[in-house]
Amino acid sequence: MSALLFPGQGSQVVGMGSEIYKNFDLVKRIFKQANEKLEYEISKLILEGPENELQLTKNTQPAILTVSYSYFRVLKDEFGFDFSTFKHFAGHSLGEYSALVCSGSLNFDDALYLLFERGKAMQEAVPLGEGSMIAVLGMKTNELEEFLKSVIKENDICEIANDNAEGQVILSGKKASVNLVQKLLKEKKVKSIPLKVSAPFHCSLMKPASEKMKEKIRKIKFSKPFLKIINNVTAEPEDNFENIKELLINQIYSTVKWRESIVYMSSVGVKNFVEIGPGKVLTGMIKRTIKDANCFSINTIADIKNLDNEFKK
Repeated sequence: MSALLFPGQGSQVVGMGSEIYKNFDLVKRIFKQANEKLEYEISKLILEGPENELQLTKNTQPAILTVSYSYFRVLKDEFGFDFSTFKHFAGHSLGEYSALVCSGSLNFDDALYLLFERGKAMQEAVPLGEGSMIAVLGMKTNELEEFLKSVIKENDICEIANDNAEGQVILSGKKASVNLVQKLLKEKKVKSIPLKVSAPFHCSLMKPASEKMKEKIRKIKFSKPFLKIINNVTAEPEDNFENIKELLINQIYSTVKWRESIVYMSSVGVKNFVEIGPGKVLTGMIKRTIKDANCFSINTIADIKNLDNEFKK
């Protein structure tokens, strides 16, 4: 049994998807469609940069969707890949939108619009330099939760943004609060790494962004996905599109329960995890959490051929 996974912010790199763009007219059409919907050359940013423009959240989010969707369509339409053995789709944060598009729940154009607006709203929710995020390594989630309760005062904000993998948790919040937590973790000899992000994602500081997105998400037409999506907020399968809408609104300020999602999929018999889109970030997280999982990353045409051969055995 298999699951198809879609990466989130942090996986972007200038030139991502360039090989399939050069080789398949289908991908050229998808990139052109993205340009037309967004009314600017997102394709140029993806293929040529500049990197500082691609890193802007309002550009990063639709860019990763465009590349992930392109890989999916190449697998499906050019290679005739059979997804009948797949039990679930899942995406990390913005990757949930890629999962919804590829599962037939959300139109690609609508997803581009929502992610551009989502990126803009998240960027504008907190003034630049007032928030920050760190990755905490080697500490269990429940231990970190207890630690935060013991050190965070009433007006401080430092919360678990992403429960990514066994021993890898991301914290997000006010810069001063996060800096304090980092200092106290260092005293406990717990390693933490500051993240290069433009805003403190997936914490209560993002509630203004969630409010901005509420009506935009509710107005868009969603359908029932052909496979259940493992939801970031609940780490459980969901195929009711009204529930999916509300969960996408909450997802903006809620913890991304990625480790729990992977553990759930493994518990219901998923052995093969296929990451589709730029980078190999999700593959690394899975290997930290489920030691015997079979992981595949799709970044090149050779990767697609290898996956195709592997699943035909």
